[in-house]
Amino acid sequence: MTDDTTAQHPVYEPREDSMLLAKWAAKLAKGNVLDMGTGSGYQALAARKSKRVKNVLCVDRNPAAVRAARQLGFAAVESDLFLSVKGVYDTIIFNPPYLPSGKNYPDMALDGGKRGYETLARFLRDLPAYLKTDGIALILFSSLTQKNVVDAVIDEMFLLALELDRAYIGGFETIYVYKISKTEFAKELERNGIRHIRRFTKGHRGLILTGMYKRRKVAIKIQRPDSPAKGTVDHEARVLSRLNAHGIGPRVLMAGKDYFVYPFIEGDSIKEYLSKTTKKYAQIMLGNVFKQMCTLDKLGHNKEEMHHPYKHIIVGDSGKITLLDFERCHATAKMHNVTQFCQCVTSKAMEKMLAQLGIKIDKKKMVEVAKAYRKDMSEENFRKILGRVR
Repeated sequence: MTDDTTAQHPVYEPREDSMLLAKWAAKLAKGNVLDMGTGSGYQALAARKSKRVKNVLCVDRNPAAVRAARQLGFAAVESDLFLSVKGVYDTIIFNPPYLPSGKNYPDMALDGGKRGYETLARFLRDLPAYLKTDGIALILFSSLTQKNVVDAVIDEMFLLALELDRAYIGGFETIYVYKISKTEFAKELERNGIRHIRRFTKGHRGLILTGMYKRRKVAIKIQRPDSPAKGTVDHEARVLSRLNAHGIGPRVLMAGKDYFVYPFIEGDSIKEYLSKTTKKYAQIMLGNVFKQMCTLDKLGHNKEEMHHPYKHIIVGDSGKITLLDFERCHATAKMHNVTQFCQCVTSKAMEKMLAQLGIKIDKKKMVEVAKAYRKDMSEENFRKILGRVR
C-alpha cells in the first residue's frame, strides 16, 4: 500500500543485523525464496548466491525499495507484508522493523509498532499460509522486541523456532536469528489437506483450532499438552465415530493421534439463541435436545454435564442443535441424559430465560415425569417429558 509519506522513505541500508541474517540466508535458502521487507535487497542477493535457490521474489511496502530490487534484477512486489503476495515458498526471509514506535524512529524500516513486536507478530500469524509444508523462514529480531512475545506467537501458530545466531550490539541490545519451520502436527494436517490453521478456543482438556479443508472451514480438536488428563481426545473421536451413525455430534472427518477434525459448526450457544428467538423455535430447540438425549439413553451412553450444558450445545437455524464435547461420554447401564437435561430446563437460570419467551415449565410436574422415565425409559414416558415444555 502506498501513500505520499511512504513514497518519501529512503531504502534501508545494510547494517549489522542485515549482515548477520544474510550469512544464514546464503547458507540455508532453497527453492523459491520470498524476501519480505527487502529494503536494499541485501538478503535477496545473499540468497541468490546459493545453487539451491531457483527464484527470488522481493517484497516491500516502500516503493523505492521495490524499484531498487528490480534494478538488481529481481521480481518485486509492493505490499504491506503478505497483502499482495500469492503462492507458497520454500524459504521466506524477513528482517523486520523491530524498534518500538517513537519520535526517535520515524523510519518505517525501523518502526515495528508500539511495543516493537507488532509487525513481526502480524508476519508470523500469516506465515504458515505462505510457507510450504517443509519450508523454512529466517527471521531476525531484537531483545527490544520482547523475545517472550515473539516466542509465544511462534508457538501459537504451530511453528518451531531454532536459534541460529545472536549478536550483542552497543552493550544493551541482543539480536537473534531464528530458523522457523512447521511442527510435525501442522505438517501432518497439511498433508491431509488442511491449511490455514488458527487457534480458536481452549477447554479444560483440549484445544480447538480452525482450518480450511476442501474449501470448507473445519474445527480441529487436539489434546492440551498441559492437561493432566491424557487420551481424552482420542476417546472422544472413538465415541463420536460410533454416535455419528445415529446423527449425534459433529461428523468426524479424520482423526490421528491426539486430534480429530470435523466441520466447523456455525450457530449460537443456548443462552444466545434464547435471547433472540421466538417461543415456537425455543420449544423446537429444547425438543431437539431432548430427542438426542433420548437417543443416547437408548444407546446406553451418558454424555455427562447435561444439567449445565451451555457450552456443549450449538444451536443453528430453526432450532437445529449439535452436541459438542464428548470427552467424558461413556457406555453405562444407568443412563441419565434425559433426566440431566430435565434438571437444566427447570434450573433458575433457564427458568428466567424461558419465561421471557412465554414458556413456563412446572418444576414439580417435570420432576414427577422425570422420575417415571428413570424407572421406565419408554416412549410414552419420554413423550410426557416433551409435553411439559410448553
